[in-house]
Amino acid sequence: MSKHSEILREIATISPDETFLVFDRIKNTFDFPLHYHPEIEINFILKGKGNKRIVGDHIGEIDHIELVMIGPYLPHYWDNYRCKSKKIHEITVQFNQDFFEQSLMKRRIMKPIDDLIKNSIRGILFSKETAEKLKDNFLNLSKLKGFEAFMEMMHILHELAIAENTTILSSYSIELETFTDDDSMKLVYDYVHKNFDKKITLEEVAAVSNMSIVTFNRFIKKRTGKTFINYLNEIRVGYAARWLIEKKLTVSEVAFESGFNNIANFNKIFKSVKKCTPSEFKNQFTGIKRVQ
Repeated sequence: MSKHSEILREIATISPDETFLVFDRIKNTFDFPLHYHPEIEINFILKGKGNKRIVGDHIGEIDHIELVMIGPYLPHYWDNYRCKSKKIHEITVQFNQDFFEQSLMKRRIMKPIDDLIKNSIRGILFSKETAEKLKDNFLNLSKLKGFEAFMEMMHILHELAIAENTTILSSYSIELETFTDDDSMKLVYDYVHKNFDKKITLEEVAAVSNMSIVTFNRFIKKRTGKTFINYLNEIRVGYAARWLIEKKLTVSEVAFESGFNNIANFNKIFKSVKKCTPSEFKNQFTGIKRVQ
């Protein structure tokens, strides 16, 4: 639990013979602490306008209807913030990563759901239109049993997989990003995540991927949509954002530990990525209950 030592590790209650769990609750407050777990989670919320959503290093305010999918080990939390509703309706679905056999996930028909689950490692916010479309399905899910419940769940996952106007929430997905064995991007990814706190030159990383600088520049732009320095800085900001939440470090300490050589540069780049300063970001998490 090293990377989440100040965040509650939720203990799952899914038994080996269960497929998934559904929690259907009417509540007047969100009081569960910032936490993570190995299970994949879908949160559907009604009448929660004004609550604050925290997923990874993302913070946002929710509307009357909310639908979010959260991948394994991604810290998350909902806070009452400015919500005045005393009848928040929350439906939470949890299922294990092996919900589907890997041999099944390789089938063409399952590719949208496979992509959905892979993308969930950074958290996915679905549009209000998708949430409204699936409202009755979620309301029915906790009332169904056995195969009928399973089929309803499959329908929900399929609709989520093909949904439009989704938003990826967190800027980091450190442990679970995967590549093919012969993927040059894996070499870059591994090298950068191992050395992001040090100075990394373009020459070094191009050599790691066995490319010339010109070829590497084209490669990284094609694979990430960014220049290498922007890709590196976003990874550094991702780590910095985590540590501002999880560790008892000053902003200056976080800046240098995440690879920035001066505070001014760190503040500038952090704000360009997160749309707020590191101090503002850190303050937004003040008061969140954490379990040591």
